[in-house]
Amino acid sequence: MSTERVNPPELSPPAGFAHAVVARGSRVVFLAGQTALDADGKVVGHTLPEQFERALANLLAALAASGGAPSDLARVTVYATDVAAYRTHAPELGRLWRELAGRDYPAMAVVEVVRLWDAEAMVELDGFAVLP
Repeated sequence: MSTERVNPPELSPPAGFAHAVVARGSRVVFLAGQTALDADGKVVGHTLPEQFERALANLLAALAASGGAPSDLARVTVYATDVAAYRTHAPELGRLWRELAGRDYPAMAVVEVVRLWDAEAMVELDGFAVLP
């Protein structure tokens, strides 16, 4: 796959995301929403960063099982039950992203929601990737 991150100069400089991603490839992988569930289906982690790390690891595991890598991600949406808390933890969440997924950021959005499927979940990530 080839990707081009597009960040027009008339938009504010992106931090931890790309304004647009142009992806060329032959396979699209749609990734279901992932929360901080363990293999037994229980939410793990008591803090937003702990849950974010597990949710991202789960998303990347589904991507890897489909033959993809973090750099193949074209779009990720983050659903958070508390955007103010997400903003407060943004530096740590960014560090976790870079550790697990690198610096090839996809186009991203963060959306506040009232609650997620599992009442204990604070964050959920979904997205899609384009593979060669």
